[in-house]
Parts: sequence; C-alpha cells; structure tokens
Amino acid sequence: MKKFTLMIVLMLLLSSCSGWVIQPLPGPTPFLPATPTPSIYTPTPVVIGVTPIVATATTIPTNTNIPATNTETPISAPTLTSSPSGPSVQVKVLGCNTSIDVTHGMGEVTNAFVTLKNIGGVELTNMKATLFALDEGREHPDKTVEISSLPVGYQVNVKLTVDSTYKQESPVQVEVTSDQGLFPREGLNSCRDIGLFAPNPDALNTPIPNVP
Repeated sequence: MKKFTLMIVLMLLLSSCSGWVIQPLPGPTPFLPATPTPSIYTPTPVVIGVTPIVATATTIPTNTNIPATNTETPISAPTLTSSPSGPSVQVKVLGCNTSIDVTHGMGEVTNAFVTLKNIGGVELTNMKATLFALDEGREHPDKTVEISSLPVGYQVNVKLTVDSTYKQESPVQVEVTSDQGLFPREGLNSCRDIGLFAPNPDALNTPIPNVP
C-alpha cells in the first residue's frame, strides 16, 4: 500500500514540470519560407526621357592691346584776340550818288559816303579822308574831309565829292592820312548808287562808338 502511494506522488511531481499530464512528442520544426531581402529605395527620383543639362562656362577673350580711353574732358585754352597796338583805320565805301553842282560851276559830281573806323590802339588826330575818281575833272572843294580826332573804338561817316564825267561809272579810291601816318587806300571798281541807304546828313563827321 505504501508503494502504491509513493508511485502516485512521484507521478504528480513529474507532471507538474510542464503542466501537462502527458507530454506531447517532439515533432519536426515547421518549414518557414526564406524571407527575401527588402528592396532599398533611394530618395533620388529617376527622370526618364530628359537629357541632363550640363552647364558650360563661356570664356570671353580679353584684348590687352586696346588702349585705355580717357574720359576726361580736355580744358580748352582761352583764345586771345590780339588788337593792333599802333594806329589802324578801316575804310568802307557805303555807296555813291550823283548830283549837279551849279554852286561851283560844275556839272555832274559824284558823292561817295564812307565809314572810317579806328580799329587801332591809339587815337587818330587831324585825320583827312580824300576821294579820287578815274575820270575826275576839276578838283572839288569837298574832295577832302578833315576829322580833328577819332578815338580808339570809334567810327565816323563822311561824304566826299569829286567832279566826274556825266552818266559814267568810274573806279574810286579813298585815301586816309593822320598825324600818325598814311594808311593804305581802299577803293571800288564801280561805286554803285546808294539809294535810300545814305547816312543821315546831320550825323556826318560826328564820331560815334563802333557798330558792327
């Protein structure tokens, strides 16, 4: 009886290890299929049908033989206008007209209107202007006109008269002298009719400032 009791206790102790009264037989390990290696995807997108663009640097040749351009504006030197320091006179024959001089017993006479300008550097004193004509007859009293003084930068209009041939145009010349010397003659091949452009008779022989 004691042996039967020991056998039951022993069987209970052995079954308490796994919790099962009857242990299942060990079987083969079920087959597990091989796990494929997972694909690795790169984050860089793949572009299909687009040709990659390669940037190229363009080299611009430098011409070292081109001279440098000076952008500075040159300063022009002042222009100096020199004026004669000595005596100088400008003679301009404005024109002529004709008339009959019965006072002096002459027929036709030619009157020349002349402008004298002092363009020199000194005053002209005791200046005389004399008219000459190629077909001149007797000497006319108004052939020469005297101007006592013509200051620098002044001008004067004078009327000179010569005895001339009736209805004939002839060359004329004007000679100017003063205390400062004799000046070159100025003349015309034909003294044209001055018409309405004759100077005012009241302004003759009166020096005025030079005008253009």
